[in-house]
Amino acid sequence: MVRLAIIYYSQTGNVYEMARTAAREGEDAGAEVRLRRVRELAPPEAIASNEAWANHSEAASDLEEATLDDLDWADAVMWGTPTRYGLPTAQLKQFIDTTGPLWQQGKLADKVMSSFTSTQTAHGGQESTILALNNTFYHWGAIIVSPGYTDPLQFDLDIGNPYGASHIGLKGPVGEKNRVAVAIQTKRVVSLARRLYG
Repeated sequence: MVRLAIIYYSQTGNVYEMARTAAREGEDAGAEVRLRRVRELAPPEAIASNEAWANHSEAASDLEEATLDDLDWADAVMWGTPTRYGLPTAQLKQFIDTTGPLWQQGKLADKVMSSFTSTQTAHGGQESTILALNNTFYHWGAIIVSPGYTDPLQFDLDIGNPYGASHIGLKGPVGEKNRVAVAIQTKRVVSLARRLYG
C-alpha cells in the first residue's frame, strides 16, 4: 500500500481545506494517509489580530504536527502552503529546513513529491511558490509529480494549473473546482507512487 503524507501550513483555512481533500482522495485511491500541519511560528498576538486566522488556528489545533518520521515513513508527500511574496511560507520552509539528517542519509531520494498552494489574487505567485518548493526536491533527489494536463478537466480555466492545484482567496472559500483539481493531482501522485513502490 502506498504511504502518502500530506504536510501543509494554512493561515486562514484555504490550504487546510485543500489538504483535507487530498487526504480523502488519497484514501479513496487506496493509500495509507497521514495529514500533518507544520508548527505555527507567528506570535499569539499576530494570530489574534486576524479573526479568520484565530478561528482556523483553533479549529486545526487537534491535528498532529509534522515530524521527520512522517517524511521517512512516506512513499509520497504532498505539500500545501499559502504564498508569501511568491514563495512558500516561513512555517513550511522552517520544517523543510530541519530535514538535513534525512537528506544526508539519502532517505528523501526517490520519494514522490507534489505541491499545492493558495494566493489572495489570481497572479499572486502560485506557480513561483510551487517552483520554489521544487528547488528543494531537486536537492533531495525526489521525483516531482505535477498534475500537468493529464485530465481533460485541467483545461478548465478555473482548474487548470499544470504545476499543482491552486486556489484564489478573492474568489471565496475553497470550492468544488478547487477540490476537483486537488483530486486530479492526488490520484496522479498515488498512481505514480504505486508504480514505483508496488
